[in-house]
Amino acid sequence: MMETTPTPQTITTDGFRLHPEDEAAMRAEAGHYEQPQAACIEALKIVQRRHGWVPDDAIPAIARVLGVGPASVEGVATFYSLIFRQPVGRHVILVCDSSSCFLTGFEQLREALSERLGIGFGETTADGRFTLLPVCCLGACDGGPALMIDDDVYGPVGAEDLADLLEGYS
Repeated sequence: MMETTPTPQTITTDGFRLHPEDEAAMRAEAGHYEQPQAACIEALKIVQRRHGWVPDDAIPAIARVLGVGPASVEGVATFYSLIFRQPVGRHVILVCDSSSCFLTGFEQLREALSERLGIGFGETTADGRFTLLPVCCLGACDGGPALMIDDDVYGPVGAEDLADLLEGYS
């Protein structure tokens, strides 16, 4: 009798379907850890890279792949500020509001960004280009006020720097 290897089935939950490559990447990531829940952050990032954010229906699908409860995945997803739980713009601007950035001009930077983009924190520009969010620390205390656009950290940033800085992100 010939032995067959079962083909992996795509995990679906309430209309959300994990891409087979993403599912395989999550399983590979989980294999690096003794406890599968240690792979939650990377699994969430995998979904976010493909979709731009992590929809609610992705949580149980991720949980099934990792073999953990959905509450474990949800807890990680809601704790980390770089996991986006709603759609965001093509570029996410995180403005550091830590004590050191607050003391070096956070308020002026926030106001200048809001004015230039026409949005406040938690909002996305009408063209879908930028989403503006606060973040508690970027680790750039020596260069406050600081902000991060996608994976790029800038600081110190003043209102006069914004036009050139934003121009680089279309």
